[in-house]
Amino acid sequence: MNFGINTFLFVSPFTGRTLSILKKVKAWGYDSVEIAVEDPAHFDPAKVKAELDKLGLQSPSVCAVYGPDRDLRGNSRQQTTAKTYIKKLIDHTVALGGNVVVGPHYSAVGRRNLHPASERKAQWKTVAANLKEVCDYAAEQGVSLALEPLNRFETDFINTCEQALEMIDRVGSPALKVHLDTFHMNIEEKDSAKAILNAGKQLAHLHACGCDRGQPGNDHIDWVGIAAALKKIKYDRAVVIETFSTEIKMIATAAAIWRAFEPSQEDLGVKGLKFLKQTLK
Repeated sequence: MNFGINTFLFVSPFTGRTLSILKKVKAWGYDSVEIAVEDPAHFDPAKVKAELDKLGLQSPSVCAVYGPDRDLRGNSRQQTTAKTYIKKLIDHTVALGGNVVVGPHYSAVGRRNLHPASERKAQWKTVAANLKEVCDYAAEQGVSLALEPLNRFETDFINTCEQALEMIDRVGSPALKVHLDTFHMNIEEKDSAKAILNAGKQLAHLHACGCDRGQPGNDHIDWVGIAAALKKIKYDRAVVIETFSTEIKMIATAAAIWRAFEPSQEDLGVKGLKFLKQTLK
């Protein structure tokens, strides 16, 4: 198990001019950094990899960002744009020395409606076909796509681990895995630890943050139960803190962050890491 932090805490977008944040990630004691890639053209992954190597950091995961123009259940243009984007993220992941692209690889974030059963069935069929195509490409590159359920306020499509596993069964590709997030699980799962157990070996990534998106451990989440579940399935991949700060205005607005969760970014990052290491290792 290694511990990482998502770049959204520090900057949006991450570009070739923002590499200095990697030194802070290292100084805070992290093993890895998860780069949120808003546009693959924003940075040269080879240059980022060189900086990571110099600092002794890893980047096993790349985080996808799905706006309205990237939607595997949208119109034909949105579907094509999303597939092109995902394939570029796979290429970036390989160049960074990573092995998984994480995120809600099915729809634009924020899209939510009450669809008739027939329309929902058609959407699932469309997404499964599109995921099969990008998973074939991922498998060729030795990369996994980890599918993240989001809470009901951010998507109407996949909200639970069970639904993510259903999509994995439909797609039938060994490259498609599960990505769980403690914030979303706290809203949608009856039992977060049970969801982790149900995911089992399909769990390829875990985002960790408090129930309010703040510091892990400074909240009411059942971290002891989560730790036991991770141990039972022998989870040995990345645990990444994905939290946000009011200092990064674009992300704060997009993620509805209207107040500071903790006194500072450092409280979120340093204290959160200390808690996770003590609780999960």
